[in-house]
Amino acid sequence: MTSGRGFSGFVSRLFGRRGRPADKPLVLDRPLDLEARYNAVSTHVAKYQIGQVVRHRHFPFRGIIFDVDPQFGNTEEWYESIPEEVRPRKDQPFYHLFAENERTHYVAYVSEQNLVPDDSTVPLSHPDIPEWFDRTARGTYELKKGVAN
Repeated sequence: MTSGRGFSGFVSRLFGRRGRPADKPLVLDRPLDLEARYNAVSTHVAKYQIGQVVRHRHFPFRGIIFDVDPQFGNTEEWYESIPEEVRPRKDQPFYHLFAENERTHYVAYVSEQNLVPDDSTVPLSHPDIPEWFDRTARGTYELKKGVAN
């Protein structure tokens, strides 16, 4: 296209406005970090879904999933605070839960290996659940319309 329309014309106009002639190469101002994964897409598939009630495999709490990270997405400080003998692998889905035990309500971040489905018919009582979920006639939880993470 010689008229300057279309994709190539757009690119030429875009770079021309930034003061770099289209025939000069781009120059990196610092080297690439070869250990970093730029625009990487996780291949991990989550076993559990948003709105599902789960319980911890080892500790006495249960909760409802409100967000999923396809692999570890918390801070290194948080990860290192877990005793090494029970520290989960990072290369698996991690779940954000509105969690509860007999004494309190809180938000938990739990690896997939430490969760199991909760088949209890006892409703959850976490105070943030009504803001995010509707309880269905079947006793399951459905994400409210307009709620997105």
